[in-house]
Amino acid sequence: MITNISLISVWVKDIDESLAFYTDVLGFQAKDDLQLGPDFRWCTVVHPNQPELQVHLTTPSKPLSDDLIAAMQRAQESGGLPGIGLTVDDCRATYEDLSAKGVQFIQTPEERPYGVEALMRDNSGNWMVLVEQREYSAADFEGADMSS
Repeated sequence: MITNISLISVWVKDIDESLAFYTDVLGFQAKDDLQLGPDFRWCTVVHPNQPELQVHLTTPSKPLSDDLIAAMQRAQESGGLPGIGLTVDDCRATYEDLSAKGVQFIQTPEERPYGVEALMRDNSGNWMVLVEQREYSAADFEGADMSS
């Protein structure tokens, strides 16, 4: 039986730069960093409050096809790859803190039916969502404009 999710992968442009971003800027902790052959590096980070979920920082590379690698690199350059969602205690304070550290935001904190949400990019251009969650029901979405 499946018991939980233990690993997610985030496509990055440069593993060293992303490792620094996720640890120094976002507050994750380095976990594994292993060179597995000449063309593959296994690098993971964990959040101190959720160490059982590893975030695998990886570049588009073999064994992916050359066409897929090129397509993913184009998507990275255009900022078109999704990243991860992060729960925060105070979205506005986190926005201020990360903005001061030079993090690029796509959307400032906005009220949503499910809480306060902001959209940012990691240093590889991946979209990341910050959410200060609150209780909600389906009725909270009636008439809500989710386009902004």
